[in-house]
Amino acid sequence: MNQFRENWLKTLVTFASPCKLKMIFSVIAAMVSVGGGFIPFYAVYKILSIFINQSMEWNMVVYWCVVGAIGYLIKILFYGISTVLAHISAYTILEGLRLKIADQLLRAPLGEVMKYRTGYIKDIIMDKVEAIEPPLAHLIPELSSNLVLPIVIFIWMTTIDWRMGLSILIAPLIAVFPMFFMMRSYNNRYIDYMEANNHVNNVIIEYVEGIEVVKAFNQSSSSYKKFSEAVNSFKNFTLTWFKSVWKTMNLTFSILPTTMLGVLPIGLLLYREGEITPDALALCLILSLSIITPLMKTTTFINEIKAMKYAIEVTNELLNLPVLCEKDTQAVLCGTDVIFDDVSFSYANTGEEALHSINLRMEEGTFTALVGPSGSGKSTLARLVARFWDVTSGKITIGGVDIKDIPIKQLSDLVSFVTQDNFLFNCSLKENIRLGNPQASDEEVYAAAKAACCDEFISKLDRGYETSAGDAGNRLSGGEKQRIAIARAILKNAPILILDEATAFTDPQNENMIQKSIMALSSGKTLLVIAHRLSTIQNANQIVVLRKGKIINQGKHDDLLEYCPLYNAMWKSHIGAKHWSVSEKKEAL
Repeated sequence: MNQFRENWLKTLVTFASPCKLKMIFSVIAAMVSVGGGFIPFYAVYKILSIFINQSMEWNMVVYWCVVGAIGYLIKILFYGISTVLAHISAYTILEGLRLKIADQLLRAPLGEVMKYRTGYIKDIIMDKVEAIEPPLAHLIPELSSNLVLPIVIFIWMTTIDWRMGLSILIAPLIAVFPMFFMMRSYNNRYIDYMEANNHVNNVIIEYVEGIEVVKAFNQSSSSYKKFSEAVNSFKNFTLTWFKSVWKTMNLTFSILPTTMLGVLPIGLLLYREGEITPDALALCLILSLSIITPLMKTTTFINEIKAMKYAIEVTNELLNLPVLCEKDTQAVLCGTDVIFDDVSFSYANTGEEALHSINLRMEEGTFTALVGPSGSGKSTLARLVARFWDVTSGKITIGGVDIKDIPIKQLSDLVSFVTQDNFLFNCSLKENIRLGNPQASDEEVYAAAKAACCDEFISKLDRGYETSAGDAGNRLSGGEKQRIAIARAILKNAPILILDEATAFTDPQNENMIQKSIMALSSGKTLLVIAHRLSTIQNANQIVVLRKGKIINQGKHDDLLEYCPLYNAMWKSHIGAKHWSVSEKKEAL
């Protein structure tokens, strides 16, 4: 994250550009508010002069009271205007950041996005970005006014008497020394604090997300121990940091408000020498007291600016995700043949080569299956077709065109991808299926559902297709969710379909339905299926056997049984598992 630390202000300015005028007017309104705030002080000074000089002109007293009240109203009114404009600017910047992050996640290789935990991305988009708003919304009007006010007061007091101007600086200058020692290690401590905070947040998310596993395997005590240790560690770190600075911090905040420490004795000395009038002395005392609040607020902004800086630095991590380069012009394809031409691929985070010199041709309208042991590279190979990542060497072509030369949107229209971990959005089951083609009619949705063998179980739900996926979530099996995902793919009607472990959650009874779904999908399509249940792919046009990132054999089912020992062993294992399942059920009966 170090590479992003110097760019946080640049990032903020970039996203502030749409509301630049609002921010400028916010600062101007804040300045007017500061100016209005000085009018009551001047009015009090004039009233004191009337009484000290014993002129007792009551109409003038009333006049200056009205002037002071008007000045106070100007201060409140323009401060309100400044705050409103600042908040609008802040939320505009937050909106821009969130939309940019979402856009970056869509444009980045899906493999890069999948490196991050869902909780981490949510924490950045929601919590870290939201943390920018309070300091940003108040920084514009308050910091500007709280910086200008002491400067104007210093100049004003200097015009009364240069020694009175210097006297107001005595307390802040003394307070600078303990603050300097306190701030020496502040940056490093704050970074450590945020890392500790992130760690405890991750542990909390892990504990909540994994509570089902914790309960199922009776790991409550060990998991809770990890949770409690993380919370206690964060508490101890925070307390240790506080204990290390509380003396200097309290000393600083004790000295800073004591502005009369220099103003009162020097003012009385000048009055005794006849170099300052009583009303001028009274005005200086009032001004010295009025500087306390701005000074105290300015110190609090140090921490808020640091919080905002850190939040933007973390946000920059997602904003600077690498994006897939793409062409602007639509590619002209000659069919939908998918060809791997000497393709190798390495994961960026490990550098380890996952695929080695893959050469494979999938003819248009054919059914290709990938099989092999876990970790053999099946999912990686399939995901490269959809450009989850770009290949390290070689190339993949669709219809004779390198997929790097096909715009992302066009590639997305060409390829449908159904994974083993299918996500249902919190809307009706009908709308979940319609995601495959938002323009599809209800009749087309129902037809896709029937083709994917979903109609039977959906019709048994209380509200049928109108049932919310959230309400139905606990009532749908993994295989049923997969069939809804397959229905999406059928409705999308893309010419190339990839099924990654589409039968992972099915039992033998549902396996036949999944096979029917696959047949419905493969009609006229280029179909690529990754499967552990070999019975679902035995009719494939070609079966590709992978091991350790290499193709060791490919051919039809019967041929591979004869001359590929690995495939033969996998088939026997699969048939044995099916017999075991049938025998177990017979015994139960």
